[in-house]
Amino acid sequence: MSTLLQVEELDVRHGLLQAVRHVSFEVADGETLALVGANGAGKSTLLRAIAGAHRPVGGRVVFDGRDITAMPAHRRVKTGIALVPEGRRLFPNLTVEENLSVARASGRDGRWTVDEVLAAFPLLEPLRRKRAASLSGGEQQATAIGRALMTNPRLLLLDEVSLGLAPVVVEGVYDSLRTLIESGTTIVLVEQDLTRAMGVADHVMCMLEGRVVLEGARGGLTREQVTDAYFGLRRREATA
Repeated sequence: MSTLLQVEELDVRHGLLQAVRHVSFEVADGETLALVGANGAGKSTLLRAIAGAHRPVGGRVVFDGRDITAMPAHRRVKTGIALVPEGRRLFPNLTVEENLSVARASGRDGRWTVDEVLAAFPLLEPLRRKRAASLSGGEQQATAIGRALMTNPRLLLLDEVSLGLAPVVVEGVYDSLRTLIESGTTIVLVEQDLTRAMGVADHVMCMLEGRVVLEGARGGLTREQVTDAYFGLRRREATA
């Protein structure tokens, strides 16, 4: 598989706080990367930097062989990058169908239409004319992912898919994600649920205090290794 995304020595700050420190990794076309780590590890900031919503202070983002580090977010959408942010950020007074349709104008030509999205997320079909403000958390999450798909992305960035959702709702959302993965969509997934993340990803990358502390193919990592990296146990052992 060819490389679709390259992140090279990326540094990102929030004021004086360096949230992402010298992060480098690659994602192949059609691959799913799970990005895990505790709150404050820098995961969401990293996704926002890839999407163009947060300007890095160092390093590069290369997409399909093109340096897009200085490219604004709206142009990255046109090149095929879509972000589903934490909190969903739907238009509350628009219906599900309207939220989906609004995104279409900012994206690329491709397979994803309203009907295709509703087929991928069948729970939304009976809700297509319901306002986003009246949806449950799981319904809003499905709508937010569907809205991103309407831009026909080559790379889908998903931030905290299961956050705040009941387990049965999370299962439904992940069923739809598996459909996307099987269709060849390239995904970088931020997730705190290690079981979910390791269940769908090809590769897993763990961040701690802005740095990558563990990465590898899912089959080459144990849950214990990921858990230790997640909580910084390996670092404490190394410095004890």
